[in-house]
Amino acid sequence: MEAAYVFRVALRLDPPAAAVDPDRFETTMEIPASEPGTDGWLFFRDRLWRGEVGDEPAFRRLAEARLGVANAASVEVVAADFRELRTDEAYLDALKAAIAADLGRFNADSVDEVLRKYLGSSVHVRG
Repeated sequence: MEAAYVFRVALRLDPPAAAVDPDRFETTMEIPASEPGTDGWLFFRDRLWRGEVGDEPAFRRLAEARLGVANAASVEVVAADFRELRTDEAYLDALKAAIAADLGRFNADSVDEVLRKYLGSSVHVRG
């Protein structure tokens, strides 16, 4: 079972002792998805809404921490966009089962509604 949340992040460089051009670039960041039902598995519920980052300033801080730039004054995450939950069938099946087991937590009537509510149409299943 494998899955990852995929984001496009834009970083700005502002080194104190050098000039850089360009000073901003974009890259792709993948955050491994926790196994459904385990600690951290509700990342999608806590961070995403209809396929968008719900609280971008807070997510930019999280991205900086994950990228190891949170304490680097010369690098800043200036934008972050959710791209997809990249998953295999086994993970998606386990995710759906975990959601179904606790549907009330999501204030929804079906698993499909939960997936649409938080991930939009951004689930990409790979073989």
